[in-house]
Amino acid sequence: MPASRFKLSRRVAFSETDAAGIVHFANFFRYMEDAEHAFLRHLGLRVHHDHEEGTAGFPRVSAACDYLAPLRFEDEFDIELRVTKKSGKSITYAFAFTRPDGNDTVKVATGQLTVVYVTRPNATTPYRATQLPGAYDEQIVVDEEKAV
Repeated sequence: MPASRFKLSRRVAFSETDAAGIVHFANFFRYMEDAEHAFLRHLGLRVHHDHEEGTAGFPRVSAACDYLAPLRFEDEFDIELRVTKKSGKSITYAFAFTRPDGNDTVKVATGQLTVVYVTRPNATTPYRATQLPGAYDEQIVVDEEKAV
């Protein structure tokens, strides 16, 4: 079933925090990647795979994150992924990180990730950007809403 949104729930691990007990900024990029991979698995798709014509994958060509509030060890939080743009060869995702705070929800960070579909026939040739395969193009749809 095609999808444009996905939500992944997590808990902050001790290894993800810095000396101040706050999630180190670089981990938000890992969280975005984790959400993207879970989204693709949810759709029955894969990030990296071998096929009859070689190897394919989705390298990152752009990544950004704005930090609004801290996450700390043991905090539970959600990562909401939204597909904001899709061209013949690339996909752009927007991410919203939130954590519960009593009866409210705190927006912790927002992020964006653009990936390009690439293939190569063998290990001696370079990767080339190519059209999204049919299953990816059919299953991943752009969310028409403006914000997460």
